[in-house]
Amino acid sequence: MKSCLAIATLAFSAALPLGAWAGISYSLDRNHATAGETIHVQGLVFNDTPNAMDWQAPETIVLQWRSERGTTLRSIANLTSGTAAASIPVNSFARFQWRAVVPQGATGLQAVNVEGDSTLLALDTSLTAGGLVAAAPADGPVLDASKGDPMLGDPIASEQAVAHAGASHAGGPSPVATLGSTPNPGFERFRSAVSPYEPVYFAYGGNDHRMARFQISLKYRLFTPEDLQHPSFLDGLYLGYTQTSLWDLHSDSHPFIDTSFKPSLFWRRDALLRADGSPFYLGFQGGVEHESNGKSGDDSRALNFAYVQPEFNYRFGGGSTLSFTPRYKQYFSIEENPDYKDYVGKIDWRLRWAQDDGLVLTGLYRRGKGGRESTQLEAAWPLKRTFLNMNGYLYAQYFKGYNETLLGYDQKTGSQVRFGLALVP
Repeated sequence: MKSCLAIATLAFSAALPLGAWAGISYSLDRNHATAGETIHVQGLVFNDTPNAMDWQAPETIVLQWRSERGTTLRSIANLTSGTAAASIPVNSFARFQWRAVVPQGATGLQAVNVEGDSTLLALDTSLTAGGLVAAAPADGPVLDASKGDPMLGDPIASEQAVAHAGASHAGGPSPVATLGSTPNPGFERFRSAVSPYEPVYFAYGGNDHRMARFQISLKYRLFTPEDLQHPSFLDGLYLGYTQTSLWDLHSDSHPFIDTSFKPSLFWRRDALLRADGSPFYLGFQGGVEHESNGKSGDDSRALNFAYVQPEFNYRFGGGSTLSFTPRYKQYFSIEENPDYKDYVGKIDWRLRWAQDDGLVLTGLYRRGKGGRESTQLEAAWPLKRTFLNMNGYLYAQYFKGYNETLLGYDQKTGSQVRFGLALVP
C-alpha cells in the first residue's frame, strides 16, 4: 500500500515536458480528377497531448479552389464517414472524410484548401500540370458542385447551406488569413471547458423488482491551457459532479429509492509520464470528493474522502487501450455513517478496456472488512455501428454486493442485471 502511494506521489510531482500537441491534417484521396468527378477530403485528427480529447467533426466544410491563373472558386463538401463526435485517447487519432465534387470551372492545376486551414492540397484537373498556384482570397459565392451540369455549369449553393458550414456566402479568406473570433467567445470558452467525467447511462432491469439505475456526470476545467504542448499545473484542475439514482419503476408511485450527489475538486493528467514511442503511459488523478443523499433524519448519509488514483495505460497497435486505475481513499467527516469503510473498503479497483469507436468493458471491485465484496461489470457497444445508426451506446450492467445506494450501503444486494443506453461508457 505504501509503495503504491509512493509511486503515485512520484508520478504526481514529476510532470515532464512531453513535446505533445494535437491538431488535424487534411489530404485528398487522389491527385487527379476532372470537373464533375467526386473526390474525398480526408481529415486525420491526432491527439498527442497529455489528456484525452473530444472532437466534433463539422457536417459540412467549404473548399477553396485556386488555379494557376489566380482565379478562385469555393464549393461545399459533406461528411461521409466516421461518427461526427469522437473521444480521442492519448497518443491516438481519428479519421474523418468529406465528399466533394470538382466544380465545372476548375481547370488545370488546382490548389485546394479547407477554408480556415492554410494547408494547400494539389489536384490536377487536366492532362498536364504546370505553372504557379496563386494564394489569393476566394471571392464569390459558394458553388454546389454536386448538382453541376457540364453544359450549364454549377448552381449557387443556398445561403443556408453555406452558413451551416460556418462560412460567408460572399467570399472567403486566403489560406494564410485567420477567420477571427467566434460569434460568442464566452460561450465557446465555457463549452470547451466542459467534458464527460464518469459514465453517463440509463439502465433498467433487476431480479427481484424492476429498477432503473441512471447516472449523469461531467467535469469543468478551471483554467484553459495556453499551450497544449506544455500545460501548467493549474491547467489540470477540475470541478467534477456526478449524480447516481436508483428508481423503483415496479411500485405504483414509482418512487426514487435513493440519489447520491457527488461534487469533487481534483487534479488530473491522462499522460503524466510517457517515453517516446512507448505504448505504455502513466496518468494520475487526485483530489477530494463529497457524497451525500440529500435526506434528513435517520435516512441521512454523508461522507468525504481524499484520494489518489495512479492510472496505468497500455495502448495496443490495433486501436484499443487497457487501463488499470486503482483509487486509494482516505475518509474524513463520516460521523453519520462511521462504519461505511467497513462495507466498501478504502480501494476501488478498476480495470477498463476500450476499443476506438468500439466495445468498452469496465470492471469495478471493492472489498470491505469481513469479506464484504462488491462487483460491478459494464459493457457498451456503439449504436452507430448497428442498424439503428444512432448516437450513444447499447449498455449492460451487472452489480452484486454492497453500496448500490448510499442509503443502503450496509445492505447486500443480490445479482442485478440491467440494460439500457449509455451516452458516455
